Amino acid sequence: MEILNVQTERQILKNVAVGENVRIFNFVNAYGCTIDDNSKVGAFVEIQKGVTIGRNCKISSHSFICEGVHIADNVFIGHNVTFINDKFPRSFNEMGTLQTEADWVCIETTIETGVSIGSSVTILCGITVGENSIIGAGSVVTKDVPKNAVVAGNPAKIIKYIA
Repeated sequence: MEILNVQTERQILKNVAVGENVRIFNFVNAYGCTIDDNSKVGAFVEIQKGVTIGRNCKISSHSFICEGVHIADNVFIGHNVTFINDKFPRSFNEMGTLQTEADWVCIETTIETGVSIGSSVTILCGITVGENSIIGAGSVVTKDVPKNAVVAGNPAKIIKYIA
């Protein structure tokens, strides 16, 4: 893997490990993450530190992939998908000052191989989205999604299973 450090008016890439044939479009903010071979990251995406993105993934524009998210191979992420890594976010701590990293615990989320996530989906933290599952556009995922399930809605519920 190659480590990228690029900062222009169109893109900020700091300490990003990229595999072969990775395509990263303009207006991407990525730092301290890993993007594996043949993956594509669309415009206006933010990928935070510690995120891992597998091979052959497509991350569509305007998505937010926060610290603690791990995406396996062959995953499709639609436009404007948002991941959450904190169940009870606050701007301040118990002493009334702005929070720092010391004031919270990052809760990890796992997206398994072959998952497809529709546009404008929100995925809460601590979730595992099972292999080859599909999440319908606009859904809010509040609990684990089983392997081969199709889920949709707010909160997302199982509609059917695929073979």
